[in-house]
Parts: sequence; C-alpha cells; structure tokens
Amino acid sequence: MADSLVIVESPAKAKTIGKYLGSKYIVKASMGHIRDLPKSQIGVEVDNDFEPKYITIRGKGDVLKELKDARKKVKKVYLAADPDREGEAIAWHLAHYLDLDDTEECRVVFNEITKQAVKDAFKTPRPINKDLVNAQQARRILDRLVGYKISPLLWKKVKKGLSAGRVQSVAVKLINDRENEIKAFVPEEYWTITAILATGSSTFEAKFYGVDGQKQELHNEAEVKAILAAIENNAFVVYEVKEKERTRNPSAPFITSTMQQEAARKLNFRAAKTMSVAQQLYEGIDLGKEGTVGLITYMRTDSTRISPVAQEEAKEFIVNKYGEAFYPETPRVYLKKAANAQDAHEGIRPSSVLRTPEELKEFLSRDQYRLYKLIWERFVASQMASAVMDTMTVDITAGSVMFRAVGSKVKFAGFMKVYVESNDEGTNTDEEKFLPPLAKEDVLKQDGLEPKQHFTQPPPRYSEARLVRALEEMGIGRPSTYAPILETIQKRGYVALEEKKFIPTELGELVIELMEEFFPEILDVDFTAQMEEELDHVEEGRENWVKVLSGFYESFEKRLNVAEEEMKEIEIQDEVSDELCEKCGNPMVYKMGRFGKFLACSGFPDCRNTKPIVKGTGVVCPNCKVGHVVERRSKKGRVFFGCDKYPDCDFVSWDRPVGRDCPDCGEMLISKTNRNGTTVQCTKCDYKEEPVEESAEGED
Repeated sequence: MADSLVIVESPAKAKTIGKYLGSKYIVKASMGHIRDLPKSQIGVEVDNDFEPKYITIRGKGDVLKELKDARKKVKKVYLAADPDREGEAIAWHLAHYLDLDDTEECRVVFNEITKQAVKDAFKTPRPINKDLVNAQQARRILDRLVGYKISPLLWKKVKKGLSAGRVQSVAVKLINDRENEIKAFVPEEYWTITAILATGSSTFEAKFYGVDGQKQELHNEAEVKAILAAIENNAFVVYEVKEKERTRNPSAPFITSTMQQEAARKLNFRAAKTMSVAQQLYEGIDLGKEGTVGLITYMRTDSTRISPVAQEEAKEFIVNKYGEAFYPETPRVYLKKAANAQDAHEGIRPSSVLRTPEELKEFLSRDQYRLYKLIWERFVASQMASAVMDTMTVDITAGSVMFRAVGSKVKFAGFMKVYVESNDEGTNTDEEKFLPPLAKEDVLKQDGLEPKQHFTQPPPRYSEARLVRALEEMGIGRPSTYAPILETIQKRGYVALEEKKFIPTELGELVIELMEEFFPEILDVDFTAQMEEELDHVEEGRENWVKVLSGFYESFEKRLNVAEEEMKEIEIQDEVSDELCEKCGNPMVYKMGRFGKFLACSGFPDCRNTKPIVKGTGVVCPNCKVGHVVERRSKKGRVFFGCDKYPDCDFVSWDRPVGRDCPDCGEMLISKTNRNGTTVQCTKCDYKEEPVEESAEGED
C-alpha cells in the first residue's frame, strides 16, 4: 500500500513520474495553480502591507477533493511542481490547502524527468523556499496593481475592455516606436557595381571597393558613370591576395528565449507553440518498451550551464560518432548570457544525448520531432570543436579603381557538421563562397559590369523572434513570460501580425500615447528592467517584497490620482468602408482583430455580420481557371492562398502562386521569399528561377 503522496501540475507529468516511483507512491496532478487572486476585484489590501486575498480557483473543486482524500491515506506528502518561482508558489498554495508544514522537507525538484533524476530528487527533499514564493507573489501583486488600477481608467476614458499590463505595455511601446521610426525613415540612394571576372574556366564576382585604395561609396548614377569611365580600356589585374584561417565557435545550448527565436526562424513556430511542444517533451513521451521518458530538461531557463554528467555523455557520443578531432581540448563552459541571468537550472538539452532524433522519430509527432531535433542538434554542437574556415580576400585593380572579392570555404567542419545557428531571416550566415586560385598580377578577363541602384531600407518591424530578443536584451520579462506577453498584446488588439511582423493598431497607438503622458515609468525600459532586478533580489533573499511594492506604489498612486483628474475622454470612431452589409444594408466598418483588420457591420449589435478583407493577387485560379487567387487567413492567423470561388472551387496553397506554369512539367509555379530575394519554383519538379534581389533589411 502507498505511504506517500506526490503532487505535480499536470497529468502527463504525473503519469511519467508515477512509473518511476512505483507502488509506494500515489502521484496526483493539481492541474496548475489551485488558488489565485479574485478576478472580480483587485484582491490586494494595499494598506495592510499588500496582503493578497487568495481564493480557490473556480472549477478546482473535484481536483482538490481528490487531493484531500489522497492526503488522508498517506503518511508523507511531496510537492513536485516545476523548479521555478511559479512552481514554488504552486507548492506553497498546496501546502496551505492541505495543512502541511512548509518548513518541513516536503518540496522535491528536478531539472529533467528521467528515472535517475527523479529518484535522486526524492533522496534530497527540502522545505519550501519562501524567497521564491515571495518573488512570485510580489510579481503577481505588482502586475495586479498596474492592471486593475489603470485598466478601469482606460475603460472609462477610452473604451470598455482595455487593459494595461506592466510588461505588455513596454512590448507594445517597442512595436509602436519601431513603426514611428519606419514612418520617419527617408530612403537614401546608393549604387553598387559588380564585375563578372574570369580566369581560365572559372568565373566569379567582385564588388566595387574604391579608388586609389581608399573605400568609396557610390551615391548616384553620375558617380557610377565616372567610375565606369575610369575603368574603360583598363585591364583587371589582381593587386593583392590575402588568405587566413578563421575560427568559428558553436552557439551555447538553448535558453528559453534563444529556443523561441531559433524555432521561429528554422521551424516557423510561434513562441506559444514552441513552449507548448517543449512542455510535452519535458513531461514525458511514451517510447514503447522503454516506457514514458522526459526527453528534455526544464524549458524555462536563462542559464546555459550544463551538468558535468551531461557533458561527459556528450563527449563520449561525439568522439564515438564523429572522431576525437571533433571534440575540443577541454569541455566547453558557457558564461551567463546576461548579468541578470538566474542560473537556477541548466540550459535546455536532451535528457540523454544517446536518444538521437532519428531513433525517436516513430514515437514523436511531427512538431515534437522537429523541436527535439533542434534542441538535440544545438546541444551536441555546443559541445563540439570549433569550425575552421579558410577565407580569401582578393583586391583587383582596373587602373585606379579597385574591386574586392571575398571567398570562404570550410577547412574543418567541427560543430557545423551537426548544426549552424540561423540569422533573423532563417538562413545560414556561413555559406561557402568559392574563389578560384588567384595570385598577384594575374590578369583577369572581364565578362561584364553590372551597375545597380539601391535604396536604404528602414529598420525592420519586430517579428516574434526579434521582439523576444529585444525584451531579453533589455532585461524585461523572464523566461516564463515571453510567450504570454506576445499572446496578450495581440488578444487585446494593440498589435497585429502581418506577414509575421508586428504592427501597432490605432488602439495600441492611442493607449501608448495616454500611458506615456500619465504613466511614463510603466513604459520606461530602464524602470521596468530595474523592477525585474528587484524581484530577482527578493528571490535571492536580498530584498523584502513588501518594501519593493511600497517603493513602486508610492509614486504610482500619485500618477493615478493625476490621471483620474486630467485624462480626457476619447471616443474611437470606426473607419467606414465603401462596402455595404449584404445582410442589412448598413455600411461595413473596419475593425481590428487578433489577426489584423476585418470588416464588421456598423449595425452591431442588431446585425453581427463580419467578413475578412480580401487581398487579391492578380492570379487566375490554376484549378478552376474562372476564379482568382486571394489571400486568406487560417483560424490560427496563418496566411494562405485560395480561390475566391470557394466553396465551388477548393484550391488552396500555403505559398503564393505566380500565375505561370512550369516550363519543364507544366505544374504550378509558386514564389518563396528569404533574405536573398524571391525565388520562383515548381510545386512538382526541381525547376527553380534565380532569386530577384531585394534590398536587405536593416538589423535591430
């Protein structure tokens, strides 16, 4: 008969742990938090040292009865919620509800859900860490004060249903500021000249560098013509060849933010999806004969530290699989990514590197497999030897004009044999560019000169990956908050995703304008980062949580009083479209939803008709040859293309059709865009057209 009760958050986690612990343990799930602040009121007694008024979460009755009944049957209760602030708070609330002494050794934590890790954790239980609980409690109360004090003000002055969150408001401001930068941006003209050069049977490209050895920019066509005139009748001669070795080191193991960014770039995952799939991998997957196993370590972390045991296993795997040359002389140690990194857990890694993605593929869903493969490859590469690149820089003169060609090739692949991190456009930054063997004073044949006009581009809008990176670099939010922040600002209608980039809505711009006027501290990046740091100090036992809240609330209350008196009421007028409602005849108006603008009847609530704003592509439907292809959105907000004669024609495509058939096989051609431009390719055969160059996006 069981003599101990173990409580975790989820049934999946309970199932996995239950198999490891055996019949002496009853393992139950609390289904997350069991108590929280009430939704109907602020639930914080500000004048009584910010005392929270917790209530049992509605719908938890059956779960709590089950836990209490199980509690009566055992001698010992262990609380095994996740190893972070949130998990510690869940354990504390459970201890309070079940009348446990939280100073006794009832708390069990593990960074990975494997048999050995779980059994080791139960050998060393500890009391509940009140500093972690207070840090979570302080954050929850702080967010409640901001949300429940400012939001009613916005309801009264602007529009019912608005909200203002402490961290979400900063995220919206970043998106808003970027949009203002884009609007204010003035493009500047510049030109490039590419020389097509040949030696023997090899052809390569060289770019204009300057005149008389000095680098020079080309600003207009007149300057280009002057350079072309200076080149005329001059031979292209190799002036100097520089060859050197360059070492490239692997990226550190994933932390929460880098995993979200790379999953967005390589897998096209939204942040929330990445965390959901990672949770499944962490809590356990049924591997057939091996049983249910947690495949990765805890996925909410800002530490890149790796345990010595995992490093040793990785070393053995790398040496056996790739050879001793692929392992560095000493194991790699990655420093904290930022000064405010908590280093409470390891970086995100496979629980065993010996479980390769291919071996697990049959047990995983497509999304689970792709994310596990990404995590596995990143970790293995992080433990491998550096790559060695041979680089070649060749300066070529034509009279006084200099061109430069740069080439590189991999001399030793090292970690690149397994994995290379993507850039923001999802491409590899170390693609090989071969140059033929060249020596000083070689005379080259000129096969063409290609002058091209360009214009500088504004800074890019934030994608999910870019925004997560920006928040992390500024010290705003923590690993567990990035995905909820991105979801919240879209649900509130403050921003919309268009072509995977965030744009502020009119409502978002208005709310930020009011917040900047009356609550500038809430939007101040440095102030928000400082608050995060103070919450970290509470977690470390260096700050009193009540003192932190008091320091914030003193000035915040004054701001509230001023805003209550001085903020003017604003009426947001809907923009009227040219279309009439086909159901009642009233004009349709533009509304902003989670996935952008849509049309709604102005007769609401009497008429609730809505419809999407159709964007045409100018392409005749390749299926029915009658309708036209239009841009649509799925229920999850993803753009796809379909026939406007639907449901009579069921043509759909995730990629944009170009309106031409493949010259080789006659099937549909579609366009795909990446950092190098837009490539046209066939949906059936290998036909592909060279990309049409687009001006590169600026970096953040």
